[in-house]
Amino acid sequence: MVSNASGRFEPYARVEEDDGWESLAEAPAFRTDVALETARTAITRNQSPDIAFDRSINPYRGCEHGCVYCFARPTHAYLGLSPGLDFETKLTAKPNVAELLRRELSAPSYKPRTIALGTNTDPYQPIERTHRLTRQILEVLEETRHPVGIVTKSALVLRDLDILARMAAQGLAKVAVSITTLDPTLARDMEPRAPTPARRLETVARLAQAGVPVTVLTAPIIPSLNEHEIDRLLEAAKAAGATEAGYVLLRLPDEIKDLFREWLMERHPAKMRRILSIVRETRGGKLYDSGWGVRQTGEGVTAWTIGRRFELASRRLGLDRRHLRLRTDLFTPPPRKGQAGEQLSLFDDKPAAGVNV
Repeated sequence: MVSNASGRFEPYARVEEDDGWESLAEAPAFRTDVALETARTAITRNQSPDIAFDRSINPYRGCEHGCVYCFARPTHAYLGLSPGLDFETKLTAKPNVAELLRRELSAPSYKPRTIALGTNTDPYQPIERTHRLTRQILEVLEETRHPVGIVTKSALVLRDLDILARMAAQGLAKVAVSITTLDPTLARDMEPRAPTPARRLETVARLAQAGVPVTVLTAPIIPSLNEHEIDRLLEAAKAAGATEAGYVLLRLPDEIKDLFREWLMERHPAKMRRILSIVRETRGGKLYDSGWGVRQTGEGVTAWTIGRRFELASRRLGLDRRHLRLRTDLFTPPPRKGQAGEQLSLFDDKPAAGVNV
């Protein structure tokens, strides 16, 4: 990302100008600042009819991967931060998220359905190596035998292969790996701090070898930039061991419109007019349409053609199976320690040998 414009809710705008001493000639070294947030809830609910899950957990705000097209960028504006560089460098971690999750799963009214990880920002972005919040969440989900679906670009997911393999063996886990291109140069331009395409394919292979069901997501498909790779990308995914495939057409809500246009001007100026023209064609003449049912796939002839090409390639490769259902019947709520109506051990919270709880 190049710019760091103010969020749309801020009363003042930041404008950078060169002072004549070439102060803008070189960008500063990339540095990440992480703030800790005491979260009030772990599980976020949604009622969107065009996505396959109704609950998710996001242990982090912002994402170091820096993907130019990331539809989550505008959420940083709600924090008084820029969806530009701030989104990549000013991050938030929620250290109490696993504790909250345990409490929410113990509620008598809780009904299990698949929890999605990675719906807003990547749960395995680099700061996860230090904070390990995603690992803690998985530990709670494994303990309670609760189903989970993960979306990530990161090979760091392999660190948790021990948990994921055990859960997958019980029908409780699946992973979707996002691969937008096989071209390492284009990947570095679009996703500057995410693993290379080759590393992501290796991640697919290792997950599959461990028995974890893997979907490959081509998200987003950008007309005239990576759409020509659909067949080759799905063939590579199938060879690596993926069992499903999905795609999302480029989405440009709110501030992303300007950020993406700026990126095209810098990286692909010769293609900018054509790409934006086709995007408008797929979005009813606008750069984005947030309507349910069309925001993921677009509409019109070009959107239909992209969708059919992806569908035919997926069918040819046997990747057109949809929505592997995870089990919910194994769910075991965690004990509600210290809450009314729960009998506590006389001396500690550990059951005596031979006692079922």
